[in-house]
Amino acid sequence: MKRLTHLALFVFLSSILTGCNGQTKTNTSTQNNSKIKNLVGGGFDGCEIMFVGMPTSIRSVDTSSGWSEIGQKLLITGTVYKLDGKIPAPNVIIYYWQTDNNGYYSPRPGMDERAKRHGHIRGWVKTDEKGNYSIYTIKPAPYPNENIPAHIHTSIKESNIKNEYYIDEFIFDDDKLLTGKKRKALENRGGSGILRVLISDKLQIAEHNIILGLNIPNYPGKNIPEKKSGLAIGEDNPSFIPYHAFGPDTETRTCPVCKYGRFHGIILFVGNDPNWHDIKKWLTFLEQESVTRVKYLKAYFVCGNEKDYNKNTRQKELENMGLELNLKNIALTFVPSLADTDSEVNLNKINPGVENTFIIYKHRTIIDKFINFKATADNYKIILLALDKTKGDYFNLSELNLD
Repeated sequence: MKRLTHLALFVFLSSILTGCNGQTKTNTSTQNNSKIKNLVGGGFDGCEIMFVGMPTSIRSVDTSSGWSEIGQKLLITGTVYKLDGKIPAPNVIIYYWQTDNNGYYSPRPGMDERAKRHGHIRGWVKTDEKGNYSIYTIKPAPYPNENIPAHIHTSIKESNIKNEYYIDEFIFDDDKLLTGKKRKALENRGGSGILRVLISDKLQIAEHNIILGLNIPNYPGKNIPEKKSGLAIGEDNPSFIPYHAFGPDTETRTCPVCKYGRFHGIILFVGNDPNWHDIKKWLTFLEQESVTRVKYLKAYFVCGNEKDYNKNTRQKELENMGLELNLKNIALTFVPSLADTDSEVNLNKINPGVENTFIIYKHRTIIDKFINFKATADNYKIILLALDKTKGDYFNLSELNLD
């Protein structure tokens, strides 16, 4: 069987959807609290099982024992990045375990007694020199008679960190048990763990990347920038409903990521310090790119200036600007403020004090971010590079032998 070993994509997990024989946070009543506080990630129940039966040589591609069993075949593939979300991280061990097609962590005869609670569908991958990994398995079933979404547990071991730590479980975007409330409760440890699959006749493919240290307690080397704005690379772009003043969805409150989440998206947020000269240059640039990349790119402008805000005035201002710039593809939208809860734009965590914030996402996951970006030729090139790196699909189904 040919194996897919290079895909620049996103993956990492979440801990709230745990259940019987699964992954749970450490029971502090039975462990030394001060020791737990110092652990990277805070520890979790059963963490030592990661090392039970671990091979001495681990490849970047693994085929689980579930692959040959009854169930929907699934390929999870992507890149593990360092904390900045941009530099690939080689030699990172990912341990995974999951339920079978009936929703059980079913052991096999002869298994090490210590590992039986994780079931027989378990394994390891180690990222290659480019940070890539691939796991061939089957789609897990949810626990019988429970309302917990189907999931795959995962933990991480980095060579320079003494202990392993868990990240968000892999869960599935189309799972009916994954309610809006549960989505909002995810911790985004290592980035969003929500998998969005592409489907062929025999195989579902989930492109997913992992960001080391993201939302991981006690993670070493965290540097907080002087100007912070927006969610982190690797997190899910949240739903929100701005007013559309000009463009494809004029006079609606269409959610950009809900309607166009499968597209490659770029959102330019401005708050209380708009530089309209630069904004117009950026919008002209994004209009050109929207034409060039029309098959997959959706671009949005969100004005969140709360100073002297008036809905009718703001709408007219954006209409006039759209006509002045002859925009055809970009949506010009606005909200009363970037902290507005009615539109839920506040979930984006945009700092209203910075000049602008660019959020670039694909399949709803944030893949790049830029703050206080001036409209210069060099910065245009940086945006283009960010879009080029993740355009289209990085695999060919005809290359896969699934027999």
